[in-house]
Amino acid sequence: MPRSVNHVASRARRKKVLKAAKGYWGRRKNVWTVAKNAVERGMQYAYRDRKQKKREYRKLWIQRINAGARLNGMSYSQFMGKVKDANITLNRKVLADLAMNHPEAFAAIAGKLK
Repeated sequence: MPRSVNHVASRARRKKVLKAAKGYWGRRKNVWTVAKNAVERGMQYAYRDRKQKKREYRKLWIQRINAGARLNGMSYSQFMGKVKDANITLNRKVLADLAMNHPEAFAAIAGKLK
């Protein structure tokens, strides 16, 4: 009896990987073995960087709050400590947006804390 290999499924698997490799440079986009490795590596980076994106945004917010706080005569740690003591429930994302786009509102918060 001949061996059954299910070419439909294996071709679909390969097409899925080659479609994911669209836009890659050189043999990475059209040679199965090279594309498979490139797509797997890309998925590893994507998984890792979904976690890192959250860290990067938090770092950015802290830098913006620090800059706004220093314009109002405080350091970041002093500012955040006073925000917590005053029971102001604005998170870092909102505070960073205020510091960057609405400095007068941020200055009002900082003035209230002093």
